[in-house]
Amino acid sequence: MPYSQSVSRWCFGDYSLEKLAERAANIGLKGIDLLHPQEVSAIRPFGLSCPVTAAPEHESGIGCIERAFNHREHHDTLYKIYQELIPAAAEADIPNVITFSGNREGISDQQGLDNCLLGLEKILPLAEEHNVVLVMELLNSKIDHPDYQCDHTDWGVELCRKIGSPRFKLLYDIYHMQVMEGDVISTIRENVQYLAHFHTAGVPGRNELGSDQELNYPAIAKALASTGYSGFVGHEFIPTAPDPFSSLSEATQAWTQQL
Repeated sequence: MPYSQSVSRWCFGDYSLEKLAERAANIGLKGIDLLHPQEVSAIRPFGLSCPVTAAPEHESGIGCIERAFNHREHHDTLYKIYQELIPAAAEADIPNVITFSGNREGISDQQGLDNCLLGLEKILPLAEEHNVVLVMELLNSKIDHPDYQCDHTDWGVELCRKIGSPRFKLLYDIYHMQVMEGDVISTIRENVQYLAHFHTAGVPGRNELGSDQELNYPAIAKALASTGYSGFVGHEFIPTAPDPFSSLSEATQAWTQQL
């Protein structure tokens, strides 16, 4: 089965979840990304699912992009967070549970890798028990998330190899990785076995996927389809058009044409 398409909730935050679900379903999308488990019931009447959870929300701030697995002092709190989130995601039929490395804050890439490995191995049995995949998102540290550690594909893939479980993979954000390293098509082809979910946006600007940005999305879509990838591609661009849903429809059609 070829890949399906979804949209990230936060990009259409001016609309109610129900309105977004209605419009997304009419466009032909199959899911809405980055929801909390308790929100999923609102999109089911529209025939949609949630492919990947939103970031955990904890009073300490631990579990967010900046404060996560690369610092050992967060591990006990992270275990408690995911001890609740993983079963809730499984109950809501969300297949992928998002994780982050956290910011470097002075530690080396090797130390960050070792710390992530230690922390993730503690929660991996929960993912295996509940049949979900933990996904760590690749983000750029150049523009949007300064000091974020999981900012190159090679670093994330090395973590996948060290963990050695199909229950841990990466969320490959095409926008973020174009900013950091480029070479998107070759990277996808070489590492698709470690990639559980994809996000899109134009570069530069993180806006629509049209011809006024540098990524050749039809070629990327065709290359991804050729790998046999059967998960979700989530559109995560900030629309600038007067009708943002026209932009979403155009992005969806561009990817559908490559199937």
